[in-house]
Amino acid sequence: MAPAENLPGVFRARKKDGSTYFRASVTYKGKHISLGSFDDENTAHRAYISAGELLGRPNETGIGADEADTGDIFSYDTANTPLAFSKWVMLVNLRDNGIYCRGPIYLRTRYFDYYLDPHTILRFDAQELFYYTNHTIQRRGGHLFVSDYGSQLNILNRYGVPSYAVKGRDYYFKNGDEYDFRAGNIVIINKYHGVIGESIKGRQVYTARIHVNGDMIIGRYDEEIDAAIAYNKAAAILRANGFTITYTDNYIEDISETEYKIRYERLRISKHIKNARP
Repeated sequence: MAPAENLPGVFRARKKDGSTYFRASVTYKGKHISLGSFDDENTAHRAYISAGELLGRPNETGIGADEADTGDIFSYDTANTPLAFSKWVMLVNLRDNGIYCRGPIYLRTRYFDYYLDPHTILRFDAQELFYYTNHTIQRRGGHLFVSDYGSQLNILNRYGVPSYAVKGRDYYFKNGDEYDFRAGNIVIINKYHGVIGESIKGRQVYTARIHVNGDMIIGRYDEEIDAAIAYNKAAAILRANGFTITYTDNYIEDISETEYKIRYERLRISKHIKNARP
């Protein structure tokens, strides 16, 4: 790359097809920071100027201030800067906290905010920082996910919430904030597929259901694990009876293989399941 004529912070580059584009960068406290690629040198220069102005503003926050004013983040406006929003957040965090993080992250004490967009803030424990500086969160159809090893992973899965779980029935957020993913805020009620805990006549039971032309009750059990195994057994029976529905078996990790087999054999399954035919 070669510097663009008379425009500080702007470098001319070429794509594989031979066309020209411009990259902008800024140096802050000895650290060289790329600001992105742009179609013309004037826009790249505006990005350089915008970054310099942002980094030069007084540090009014700082690490340790959990409820610090991050007005500079919320002041982001595409009409005033060509910088991408994620880069804008990175620069504010670098200025205030002295740490450059990949991703739209602002560090707090023992946790950090991840700005999905100027109006959506996700919150994570500090130990998740390495993961989310290396994985970009995306949103599609109301679901939040990252690309991990070639597949899309719902971020709730990282906290023990199965993909099939229904908010309010199988899990909930203790403080009511569905964007707060800190430990202890996500409470899992039903962790197994087809299993719901409920109180019947003052007694806690676990009801196992499976979908066969509508939901059918497999049985009610005193232990959650038994209900989960009963679901697996019902799915195996239905497959043997000729059903081609794809049932996701529950993975039981709290008991040994021998104990699983013992429970599997003794568990009673509704005769409606046994007699069901496609």
